[in-house]
Amino acid sequence: MRSNLRMIATAVFAFFVISVFNLRAEEAAKPSTGDGTAVVSSEGSAAEPAVWTPSAAMTSPTAAAAIPYARGMNLGTPRVELFMGYSYLRALPAMAAGNRLVWLNGGSASIAFNVNRHLGLVADVGDFTNSEIQFTGAYGATVDVNDQNGGVFSYLFGPRISFRHDRITPFVQVLFGGVRASEVSLANCTVNCTLLPEQNAFALTAGGGLDVKLRRHIAIRVIQAEYMMTGFPSYTTGAAAMQNDMRLSTGIVFRFGGNPRVAELPPLTYSCLVNPTSVFQGEAIAVSGTAMNMDPMKTAVYTWSVDGGTVVGVASTAKIDTTNLAPGAYTLKGHVSVGGKPGENADCTDPYVVRALEPPTVSCMASPMTVTSGDPSTITAIGVSPQNRPLTYSYSATAGSVTGAGTTATLTTGGVPAGVVVVTCNTADDKSQTASATTPVTVIVPAAAPIPMTSALCSIDFARDARRPARVNNEGKACLDQIALNLQSNSDAKLAIVGDSATGEKGGSKLAAERANDTKAYLVKEKGIDSSRISVYTGTQDGKTVTNTLIPVGATMDTTGDTPLN
Repeated sequence: MRSNLRMIATAVFAFFVISVFNLRAEEAAKPSTGDGTAVVSSEGSAAEPAVWTPSAAMTSPTAAAAIPYARGMNLGTPRVELFMGYSYLRALPAMAAGNRLVWLNGGSASIAFNVNRHLGLVADVGDFTNSEIQFTGAYGATVDVNDQNGGVFSYLFGPRISFRHDRITPFVQVLFGGVRASEVSLANCTVNCTLLPEQNAFALTAGGGLDVKLRRHIAIRVIQAEYMMTGFPSYTTGAAAMQNDMRLSTGIVFRFGGNPRVAELPPLTYSCLVNPTSVFQGEAIAVSGTAMNMDPMKTAVYTWSVDGGTVVGVASTAKIDTTNLAPGAYTLKGHVSVGGKPGENADCTDPYVVRALEPPTVSCMASPMTVTSGDPSTITAIGVSPQNRPLTYSYSATAGSVTGAGTTATLTTGGVPAGVVVVTCNTADDKSQTASATTPVTVIVPAAAPIPMTSALCSIDFARDARRPARVNNEGKACLDQIALNLQSNSDAKLAIVGDSATGEKGGSKLAAERANDTKAYLVKEKGIDSSRISVYTGTQDGKTVTNTLIPVGATMDTTGDTPLN
């Protein structure tokens, strides 16, 4: 039975290998165009073999700028991958019912057909030999079966997912199939020598690995680690069981097909660029280089030099430091190398200019531009540095005082006479470069307010009524009505009433006082004037009269010779 299974596996494996060589033969018969496709004659047969050359699309300046590594377009996925190497099987855990795969060493081989860059179909075979088997139950000893040729043969199929990079290819896969275990018997035994019969069981593996490419057609499988499940029945009870194992493999991978033949690369070319092309002293310049026709299989070495400033960088990008560099025109030089052969070295240049630092500028504004003496004005300065350097501010004025050190300050005009005050705004950068601007502020002094004056109102004559010489008659009341209206319209003004008597008039001083008090009494009682706003006096004028004087706020009446009354 074991021989039959091996024959079947060998036939399948041979079929895969023959398919690989057929694919290689077909590819050799098909010339490659610039885009990697084969040219077929009109009769449907393959044209004569031809050497592949880059297409016009690849050699155009636009395509070159977009795809700097022309040969990288031709690095495809191998059509078939053949693995052969060492494998180790180990039971997990070692003691499991029915598990015949305790410690096994052997070899495995697999062939993978890649449908595309990521998906492949795998056929896998393995042949392993037991080193020893440990039993449980009635017979619990460890039996060395090295000399009994006891072994296991596996045949598995399933999909593989690959994650391809330039040098390494990690992958994961799940395979299904069967496993056949040979009979195990004791040496030098005559009775009950067969410990385990020949058995076939379902098998499954799940895991992944890592391939490292050495050359285009050869890679090393650094590790392939997989969980392996088998379904041998328990050899103590005969019941169905499942066993858990681990399979570790390593070996060589041969890769076939998938890549068109590549012509010799054109000579290496190199272009470099500075950005920006013009800077102020102290500003940095970015540098980048683009290599064309570079072999991606080789390591590029970049060097940079300048005739002004300092360039830092060992890759395809760098930076130029222009600190303390004198203004002028300079040149960047770049070099790239991938080897010592002709066409594997290239140079490039690109100019740049360092400009002298420019002084700042400043504008100066006042708000408001016209103030009354004693009022403030806000001064605003707006400074601009062409190199965006930090700025400081200061201020001065022809009169008054300016306080503030930022972009705003305050002009104080206390005690400043009428006229124009010129304010100067100053700015300076950290390189001691300065700028100034001025703004006028007009100061006005308002005219002095006129001094309030007293005004004489109508007078009352008491000469007509000899029998009642202190009585306010109707004519006098008419005068007092006008005075009341005047006091009501000038609510902050006061009234002075001065009563007089005629020369030789009997009881003249008393009559003068009565006349003044009667006048006040009429205004208070009849017209509702606040008595505190009325002052009453007796005067020295000759006449039976009462004079009334309006005293506005701020005005003072001359009361010389007059006597105040309570």
